[in-house]
Amino acid sequence: MRSPGPPDPEVDPWQDRLSRSPGVRAVRQWWAQAAEQTDRIGEEAYCERLGELLSRLSPRDFAALGLGCSRRIDRSCREPRTCSQDPVPTPAGERPSLRQGPVAGACSDFWDCYGRFGIRAAFTADDRHRAVTVQGPWSRVMLWVDGVRVEAPGFLDQTGYWVDGRFYVTEMSGPDDHPLQGHVGMGTIAILSLVIRDVTTATTHVVDPEPHQDWSDPVAELRDGEWRFYPTLGARDAGRPDRILTALPKAG
Repeated sequence: MRSPGPPDPEVDPWQDRLSRSPGVRAVRQWWAQAAEQTDRIGEEAYCERLGELLSRLSPRDFAALGLGCSRRIDRSCREPRTCSQDPVPTPAGERPSLRQGPVAGACSDFWDCYGRFGIRAAFTADDRHRAVTVQGPWSRVMLWVDGVRVEAPGFLDQTGYWVDGRFYVTEMSGPDDHPLQGHVGMGTIAILSLVIRDVTTATTHVVDPEPHQDWSDPVAELRDGEWRFYPTLGARDAGRPDRILTALPKAG
């Protein structure tokens, strides 16, 4: 990510965005104070504030800060003359689609592959909603959706995806007492659950696998008003759901 120091117009093509966006300035200042603030308030509180600040940013703000995008997650934006432009309005009658650059308005997803806090941001196609994750102490993932911290009973995954522009879905460590649960190396959990955040009702739902279901890489899909849950991407591609629900379970 970019240094929090003053941008150089000769080498920093995002200078205009960096200087004009109050949200970007706030994040850069908080980054600059990382060592001091972490010592003063602790790493978890520092990450809490960082997540709140990042949750206020637009896609172009993330691009200006130097995070990788859905075009190239391992490097900052190389097409600022295009990506820094205002997004193109979706024609009447058409549904907006996720952006992948170089494109006006910048990409819809951003990653920090190298920084200390493992930041990720995922926007809906119309940019109305965003999910932000930050890696806190002991690499524990902290999630915000539309600026609200989402609490979950297990360890969250860093990545997720939007369903119908309303539901943010991410994986979580599955129940400890699941018959197939175990560790498969490097801290990886064998059986996973799904956490679904509904931005319309501001509610969080947890979907656990049944005792006989081997959810090693579960996927959720909403089709014709029904939620379909697949144990793996392969099962989703083959159209073999493990479970079909007409309503999400209420959070416990």
